[in-house]
Amino acid sequence: MAGDELLASIFKYASIAVAAALGLYATLLWCLTMPTFQSHVVYLHAFQMTWFKDLNVPETFGFLRNQVTPFSIETPDRVQLYAWHILPIELYRKHERSLNAEPTGFVSDITSRLAFQLLRDDPEARLIIHLHGAGGTVGSGYRVPNYRALSAGQPEKIHVLTFDYRGFGRSAGTPCESGLIRDALSVVDWAIKVAGIPPSRILIFGQSMGTAVSIAVSQHFALQSPPVVFAGTVLVAPFIDVATLVSTYRVAGTIPILSPLARFPRLFQYLQRYIKDTWRTKDRIAEYVRTNERNGEKYRLTIIHAEDDYDIPWHHTEMVFWYAVNATTPVGISYDALEQKKLDSKLNLGAAGSVMEWTTDHGVIREEILKTGLHDVVMGYPIVTMAVMRSLEAADPSFTH
Repeated sequence: MAGDELLASIFKYASIAVAAALGLYATLLWCLTMPTFQSHVVYLHAFQMTWFKDLNVPETFGFLRNQVTPFSIETPDRVQLYAWHILPIELYRKHERSLNAEPTGFVSDITSRLAFQLLRDDPEARLIIHLHGAGGTVGSGYRVPNYRALSAGQPEKIHVLTFDYRGFGRSAGTPCESGLIRDALSVVDWAIKVAGIPPSRILIFGQSMGTAVSIAVSQHFALQSPPVVFAGTVLVAPFIDVATLVSTYRVAGTIPILSPLARFPRLFQYLQRYIKDTWRTKDRIAEYVRTNERNGEKYRLTIIHAEDDYDIPWHHTEMVFWYAVNATTPVGISYDALEQKKLDSKLNLGAAGSVMEWTTDHGVIREEILKTGLHDVVMGYPIVTMAVMRSLEAADPSFTH
């Protein structure tokens, strides 16, 4: 009898726990239909991850005195974006004494600083516009090692310009899809018009959520008349679109958000109607490639992903790569046909992963899959340096000589 009572008690409390879990999950789903809550979940902009450091003191993040210049860029809708201009280390070494003589901290007029002049006045300078992922600030996590990897291939010529989107870090405003794209366009406009760097010497780099912003920017400029094409676009850990991402996404790789509902297509499709910012990278990357092919413009697109990425599964890159390749010809190519071509053409690098290049008369689309690298650690890897140098050299073969 005692055993039966124990089992009944266990069943009772288990039922209560399951009901509570289902109730919490239902509450989460309801909250996700609310734009403000959804925005915080998608962008994670409230999680700065640099609370105990001052972004206006970049030296606390491991930089040399005045290697980084903090300043702001204003958007057309009057949002002040917080930005860092990062000098490459060898260029810094050559001007160390003069740079050390200048005051440190946030600069209201960056054009008055030596670092800016070294960028503007050097016809050989290259600029990487860095678009970071969700959450954090320009100084968070693996972003600092990423900046070093970006300029490591030519440490005298490659400058990095990174910034926080509206609502992130010290930047004003509230994040949304159109707003983040406007932010990135404003930064590129600043680079071209204020710093005087032509698009042929600018590379667009994005990671995670930044990949969606990056391809939106590249597409926007490709559609201009006359078309504007950069030295290259590098995407690390992209995703197809938000709807597909949430159907697979697990917090910390373990806690699902909407993936359990993917088994119920009608319910899942119903909830998709509430997705405010869709970030349809698959469509934008196809239009970007299609536009350049139609215009006869030279372009270079590199997509990198690690197989052990538990934030954004690496199969997203396989699909993004296919959408890009499919847009290179009027008749297109099926996903299965491309996979077959990969079996015949991709370069197997063993423990380092694999590489597949799709080349047309006008462009190169490169897919690099690493065996390891997780979601963020990969940003400091040599593969990033190589992708940058490969793009810059393709745009100007004399750059590395």
